[in-house]
Amino acid sequence: MTFNRKRKKIEDRDSELVEAINAGRHDLFQEVVKRYEIKLYNFGLRMCGDTRDAEDMVQETFLNVFKYLKDFRYETKFKNWLYRIAASICIKKRRKSKFAPDREISLEEFLPKEDAPTPGELPSWAQLPLEKLLNEELSKMLQEAIISLPKKYRVVVILRDLERFSTAETAQILNIGESNVKVRLHRARLYLRDRLKGYFEHGA
Repeated sequence: MTFNRKRKKIEDRDSELVEAINAGRHDLFQEVVKRYEIKLYNFGLRMCGDTRDAEDMVQETFLNVFKYLKDFRYETKFKNWLYRIAASICIKKRRKSKFAPDREISLEEFLPKEDAPTPGELPSWAQLPLEKLLNEELSKMLQEAIISLPKKYRVVVILRDLERFSTAETAQILNIGESNVKVRLHRARLYLRDRLKGYFEHGA
């Protein structure tokens, strides 16, 4: 089964579940939880850098989904709507990760000149084979680098490069323009590349 066909099948099943739950089959909500709890936990861990915060975010997300599911509009994908709730919770969370800097960094210095093209390709670390990314040292460095980003940049790079949402989907999830997504993503990628370049330059 191709990726697109598999994704379409998941989306169709999501819609079926939402319709059934809103029609009174509340017992099926547990299937929604099983389908997304691990994915949301991993998203929360990348955003928060703390297991307890990630667990709290997952619980709060599903509580909100259950509460507002009747208001879901089918013109958007359920997964996008779900991540919009999760992202909002992560962004509003006040406790700062131990990896975050004492004061918020500025990414202005990582911006290209105005006439420079904005690259659409993934940075080198995002294209590495899975076994390379699973390297414990690199995983820790990458997570710490991502956590050190201001939240508005962190959430964009996680949604685009790690969760693999499209630019349009990321814009929809965060309720911002696509051009804004591209600018934030470019700044975040340049910053992460700068933070990680020492690892690769030394032949790790």
